[in-house]
Amino acid sequence: MKKFLPLVLIAILAAGLWFWWQQKDRPDGGDLVLYGNVDIRQVALAFDGSGRISEIAVQEGDAVTTGQVIARLDTRALELQAKAQAAALEAQRQNLAQLKRGPRVEEIAQAQAMLTSAEASATQAMRERDRITKLISGRSGAATQQSLDQATSEAERAAAAVDQSRAGLNLLLAGSRPEQIAAAEAEVQAAEAKLELLQYQVAQGELRAPENAVVRSRLREPGDMATPAAPVFALALTQPKWVRVYVREADLGRIKPGMTGQVATDSQPDQPFSGKVGYISSVAEFTPKSVQTEDLRTSLVYEVQLTIEDPQDQLRLGQPVTVRLPVSIAP
Repeated sequence: MKKFLPLVLIAILAAGLWFWWQQKDRPDGGDLVLYGNVDIRQVALAFDGSGRISEIAVQEGDAVTTGQVIARLDTRALELQAKAQAAALEAQRQNLAQLKRGPRVEEIAQAQAMLTSAEASATQAMRERDRITKLISGRSGAATQQSLDQATSEAERAAAAVDQSRAGLNLLLAGSRPEQIAAAEAEVQAAEAKLELLQYQVAQGELRAPENAVVRSRLREPGDMATPAAPVFALALTQPKWVRVYVREADLGRIKPGMTGQVATDSQPDQPFSGKVGYISSVAEFTPKSVQTEDLRTSLVYEVQLTIEDPQDQLRLGQPVTVRLPVSIAP
């Protein structure tokens, strides 16, 4: 028996070590303890158009709110173009209104007066032609064939003037053609679209924060040329934040999306944050190098993300945290 006693002690010790290994991540009655880092979405913010930067309004570390103007371009040239286009648009609108209203009463009265005058002139010319014709027929020698030809031409010219004046009056009375109004309306719409484009380009000269965020990097300065491909700021969004942890296959069945847990930092271990499991990877991968346990370096794990509530914006990108999931409680 004395010979077997050391073997029994070794077996008991091995069993104890095995049990400890299985339970080391399950303190407090089955809670699963994981270790990971805080992750934050980042935005590379650039102007939509090109131009010279005239103003940078924030510095690294400044908190910005949704819609806040944080930089501006020099848009004076675009503003002048927009002003000129607004004037051109007003002129086209007035032309369209004139076509829709038709001729004024005074214009119609003027055309009627011109027609009356042309008719009087035509009557006088015809009388002169008839008088000369009678003189020639009487063979008195008081008129010649040349004078008759001239009088006839004058009468025909006067009759043509009457037709022209009458046609002008009828055109005024008929008003504008539908095609003319439609063409004028299309010109107004094209001018409005061009003005809206210029106003949009002027508005794009202001760079606004898309969400509540913190300025991580200020990449340009006033006087620099900006393009859509050249970011001006790198922003870290304050919400949402999440923790990225890795779970071994043995514990994968113990967690599900929607489970709530506690996330604690080394600087404030007694003030944990509330978190919720939002994503569990369906593909296994090797333990990343950020997990520094040598014997687990080649183990396959699954990525899990927990969304974190951090209204006071205390968590920082890459900050190590400890996650405790009460896996004994169903989500």
